[in-house]
Parts: sequence; structure tokens; C-alpha cells
Amino acid sequence: MRIFKPLSACLFVAILAAPLAQAAQTTFPEKPIRLVIGSAPGSGPDIISRALADRLYGAWGQRVVVDSRPGVAGVLSADLVLRSPADGYTWMMLTSQLLVATAVYPNVKFNLEKDFSSLSLIGTTSFVLVVNPEIPAKSIKELIEVAKKTPLKYGSAGTGASEHLSGVLFTKLTGTDMLHIPYKGVAEAMAATMGKEVNLTYGVVPAVLGAVQSGRVRALGVTGPRRSQLLPDVPSISEAIPGYQTLAWYSVVAPTGVPEAVLAKASAEIARAVKDPQFGEQLKGLGLEIVGSNRADLDKFRADQRKSITEIVRISGVDVK
Repeated sequence: MRIFKPLSACLFVAILAAPLAQAAQTTFPEKPIRLVIGSAPGSGPDIISRALADRLYGAWGQRVVVDSRPGVAGVLSADLVLRSPADGYTWMMLTSQLLVATAVYPNVKFNLEKDFSSLSLIGTTSFVLVVNPEIPAKSIKELIEVAKKTPLKYGSAGTGASEHLSGVLFTKLTGTDMLHIPYKGVAEAMAATMGKEVNLTYGVVPAVLGAVQSGRVRALGVTGPRRSQLLPDVPSISEAIPGYQTLAWYSVVAPTGVPEAVLAKASAEIARAVKDPQFGEQLKGLGLEIVGSNRADLDKFRADQRKSITEIVRISGVDVK
């Protein structure tokens, strides 16, 4: 009898929990959801979040309120979300920028893997390697040849930024030695490239597209595995440098502790909304490659990105203490 009492109690709890979990799944959401982003209004993450919010409102009849909390590459937004109840009504846009920040900054007080549950990977986009038109290189292979003969400087959006790490990986895989010049953002790095303060830089497609089209810079390659739909004539850098890849990406997560049934429903609906052709059309100008993953696929993607970024940070020797 001593054996059966604990088993009976466990069975009772399981039986009781099952309808509660099912109820949570069928009634969620019963009130507006807050989606916290670590970027300013008008930024790429903000545009993506608002497009997603519109789709989810149409599906659920509940508002998704985009809450912009810029600062420290998204670290402030993560701190805010972790102070919120784990009830499914507070989400966060987890981006490549925040993952890089946690690998670079030594005093981050949270663990992205342990403290946040995956919902869905919205999409990815590439950075573009652009050079000043006076650089005598019209391909990645020609740029490598120039870099091995002439000292070159590349600008970035700041030490430890994704654009900086894109340059670190380039020099590592090609055996070149370029001087890194950090700026306060992509716009300043682009201006420095056009003004010949540096020879080249990296930026996401929307940030460089106008300058490429006007001829103020020359695009030599994109950092993702495939060509961008907005720059179809620009090859992937990996076509010349096997193994080269860096990405900007956008996903939705929730604080650990949210009921599984709620996570499952939210994940499925986000993926459904993202895969709506109108969603992709609305974001066409961002050069976003739409994904709309399930939770398990985002878990794997995050782990792979963490491994890759941690290694590039190690190679870079970045020290922001």
C-alpha cells in the first residue's frame, strides 16, 4: 500500500493537470500580448514586429503591443522580459544582435538558452560587403588579392557588432590582415567608406541598397548562404570562400516557465502568420528570407548560431570590459 499511495497521488495530479493544460491552450490569448524589442521605432525589428502583430490580431482578435526598449544591443529588453510573469503574455524578439552581445559583454546576468523558450524563427537576412569604388576589386577573389598586397581598413557599426565579426571571419578564412575601424553605427561606417576613411564595410541589405544602386559603393558579396532577392547579381561570399557565413536574424521567444500548451499554440500561430504570403510581401524591402520555424528548429538554430558566434568572438579577441 505504501507504494500505491504516491503513485495514486501522481496519477491524480496528472489527470487534473491535463484538462488545465488543454484549457490554457484553447483560451489563450485572453488579453493583449506585449512583444518587447531591443531596437528603436522604425528599425528592422520594429517593422517586422508590427507586421507580425497585425497578422496575429487578425487570427486571435487580441492586440500584440510592440514595446520598444533599445539599449545595449537588446540586453535591456531581455532584462525587462525576465522581470515579467511567465504567463505567455510577454514575448521578446531575439535577434542575432542580442546573441552577439551576450557573447561579447562579460557582465550579462541572464542565459539566453536557459532563460528563454523558443517560439519561432521569423527569418534571416545577409550583410553585404561593400567597397569604395576606387578599390580595384570587382569580386571577392580580387579583393583578397588586393588585401594581400595593400593594407586595407574596414569599418563596422562598432567593436563586437555583427558587422565587425563578419570582417573578423573574412580575414581569418582568407589569411588577410585588415585594420578594423569601429564607428557608432552602420550609417557612419557607410559614410566613412564612401568618404574613403576606410576601404570597405558591411551592412544589412536595406542599409546599403541605396548606396549600391547609386554607385557610391560597390557590392562584392553577401554573407549569407544564398544571394539576396534585392541584389540578385551579387554572389554569396561563400561561393569564393567555402565555409564563410554570417547572418542577421529575427525570432520570437518567451521567458522560461510559460506553460507548454501556451508555448505550442503561440508558436504554431506565429509560424502560420509568418508563412502568409502577404507577410513576406510586406517585408520585401528588408530582404528578409522568411522561415516561420517550429520550436525545435529554432532551438537547434539558436544552438548552432551560439557556437558559431562564440568562436568568431574568440578569434576576434574582442574585449569590452
